[in-house]
Amino acid sequence: MKNWNTKFFLIITFGFIFILPLLGSLTKWKDLPPGYGDFPAQKVGVDPGFNIIYFSLAVLVALFITLFLVFPGLFGFKKVPVERRQAAAKTGFPVWFWWSLPVLALSWFFMWARIKLFISIEYYTFVPLWWSFILILDGIVYKRNNGLSIISKRPHVMQLLAVVSCFSWFAFEFLNFFVLENWYYPNNQVFSNFGNVFWFSLSYTTVLPAIVEWYMLLKTIRLFRDRYRFGPSFKVSKIFLIIYYVLGLILAFGMGYYPYLLFWVLWVALVPMLSTAMALTGYWTPFTPIKNGDWSKVILIGLATLFNGFFWEFWNFGSEWFHDSMPTNPNYWKYSVPFLDKIHIFSEMPILGYFGYLFFGLNCWIIWLIAAYIFNFDADFEVTEDNS
Repeated sequence: MKNWNTKFFLIITFGFIFILPLLGSLTKWKDLPPGYGDFPAQKVGVDPGFNIIYFSLAVLVALFITLFLVFPGLFGFKKVPVERRQAAAKTGFPVWFWWSLPVLALSWFFMWARIKLFISIEYYTFVPLWWSFILILDGIVYKRNNGLSIISKRPHVMQLLAVVSCFSWFAFEFLNFFVLENWYYPNNQVFSNFGNVFWFSLSYTTVLPAIVEWYMLLKTIRLFRDRYRFGPSFKVSKIFLIIYYVLGLILAFGMGYYPYLLFWVLWVALVPMLSTAMALTGYWTPFTPIKNGDWSKVILIGLATLFNGFFWEFWNFGSEWFHDSMPTNPNYWKYSVPFLDKIHIFSEMPILGYFGYLFFGLNCWIIWLIAAYIFNFDADFEVTEDNS
């Protein structure tokens, strides 16, 4: 157990995440930014239009990331020898998998169909849809992992994930004010102010559990589990960590002062600040295994979030696609992204925006770890025979 000095450093750093963008914004606007405090967030003003230079730079970054993920051998990763494994005992799907299928189907149908009985059922579909999806993912993990899953062996971890998830997404909603609402919710009049807080609190509980279940599922698939385990080792000095930490502080302030130019910092500022704070104080981070060449944790959490992001965007987009009018679903969101809002395949999210999910998942894991280190609970959600 770490002492209170190290925990205090983590708490202070976490506080900087919120204070520095606020200071940057106050410096720029001489007041709070436009739209600050509207909940759920509403669109304010008109974003800068498409910029070919900004877009081209983002494309180059996206191409590099794609090359890294698809062809890791080009970056020094070694193939893992194929090992013969004894066939595991066949395990069926658990009962919660079967119960969740009709809940998912009905929630999906009512979200897109907008059928109104004595109430508009569409209003209340997001939470059951996503929790049933989470339980279905857990059921698939259960079957593929010979009866081991979070729900089956460590249900208290799922409860903690839900609580931390709720808090963490409120944090992102707060930071969203300082980039002038990269996403917003057109239907903020569906519920009262209290109703919005209550309903969105329930909705936010689904974010981390869904990402973690996808991570656990990818761990059961050899193609993903072993692909990034034997890469180049990467060790950094304390001086490097301090410089990286200071860079995070500067970016966090800059996000508030240059809300359009640095809008992307919302998704990456937590990484240099919080992960470095953990490393400087001796805590484990998702980057720790990279010292020994194991990149799998960092990459798989990013891929897990990307796969889950497809469903976030798919169900959200379908709410509007089949109708001539705006969805009445209070959880429906739209994007307002400067410079890069080009090339949409099927969703509100521009195609380059999907690369942001790779970093978002890492942010979520880091927040989860920070909460665990501060409040002294076990942060390990990887269920094995040893810890079940």
